[in-house]
Amino acid sequence: MIIENSASSSNKKLLGFDVKTLTANRRAINVLKGIFAVLPIALALPVDALEVKVTPTNPKLGDTLSVEINLDNPDNGTNPTVASGNNTYPAFEIAPNQYRAFVPTTPLEKSGTRTLRVAGDGQVQNLAVNVLNRKFPVQRITLPPGKAGVKATEHELQRVAAFKALQTPEKYWNGIFLRPNAGRMSTTYGVRRYYNGTFANDYYHRGLDYAGAAGSSVIAPAAGRVALVGRVSQGFRVHGNVVGIDHGQGVTSIFMHLSRINVKEGDFVKAGQLIGAVGSTGASTGPHLHWGLYVNGQSVDPTPWRTKVFN
Repeated sequence: MIIENSASSSNKKLLGFDVKTLTANRRAINVLKGIFAVLPIALALPVDALEVKVTPTNPKLGDTLSVEINLDNPDNGTNPTVASGNNTYPAFEIAPNQYRAFVPTTPLEKSGTRTLRVAGDGQVQNLAVNVLNRKFPVQRITLPPGKAGVKATEHELQRVAAFKALQTPEKYWNGIFLRPNAGRMSTTYGVRRYYNGTFANDYYHRGLDYAGAAGSSVIAPAAGRVALVGRVSQGFRVHGNVVGIDHGQGVTSIFMHLSRINVKEGDFVKAGQLIGAVGSTGASTGPHLHWGLYVNGQSVDPTPWRTKVFN
C-alpha cells in the first residue's frame, strides 16, 4: 500500500507538473495567437497618406496654384510630382521632407473642377480643385487694310521659349514681388481682344503694362539670375530690348520694350536692383514697361505675387 500510495503521489505530482506546464504553454500560445492575429491587420493598414495642401483655397483663372506636399519617407531622394491634365510639374524641396509644386492657370483654360494627381513616396493621391471663372477685359482693335503686324524672328522666338521653360532647382526669390516701375498700370493681365471684329481665341495680355515715362527706372521685382538679354539689333523685333530673370523653380520674369539695359546674362540681381529703363522698342506704340510673369512656361497673373508670399 505504501508503495502504491507513493506511486499515486508521484503520479499526482507528475500530473500536476504537466497541467501547470500545459497551462503556461497554452497561455503563451494564446498570447502569440493574439499577436499574430493583430499583426497581419497592422501590416495591411495603409501607410500614412500624402499630406497635401493647395492654395489659394478659391483659385480663379490666371492664379498660380501652390501645391505643398509633406513626405515622411522620401523615396530614394526622388522629388514628388504633380500632374494636371497632360502636364506634369516638378515639386522642389522647400524644407526637410516638405515639397512644393506650382500649377499655372490661364485665361485660355476653362473654369471648373480639375484633378491634381500628386505622386510621391510610393503613393498617389488625386485631388479635385475647383478653379473659378474670371471675367477679363475685352478690347476691340481695328487694323488698317493690308497692315501686317510685326513678326518675331526665329532667333527671338527660340531664345524666349527656352527662357520661359527654365526650371532651375534653386529658389532665389524671398517674400512678395516688388512693383518693377513707378508708372501707373495701363493694361492689366488677361485682356482679350477682337481684331477687325474677329475674336482672337489664342490671345490674352500676358502680363502687366506700366505707363512709365521714357527712361524711368525698371527694377527687379525679386531676386534671381539674368538668363536672357536681347536687343533689337540681335533680331528681337517684337520684344524689343528685353531682360529675363530666372527666379528659380520654374518662375521667370520678362521685361520688354526697354530703352536701356543695365545687366548682362549670368548676373545675379537682388530685389529692387536696377536692370534697365522704360522705352518703346520692339512692337510698342509708346513708352511703357511690359512685365510678364511665367510659371512653368505659362503666363500667370503677377498681381497675387505682389500681395502674397509664395514659399
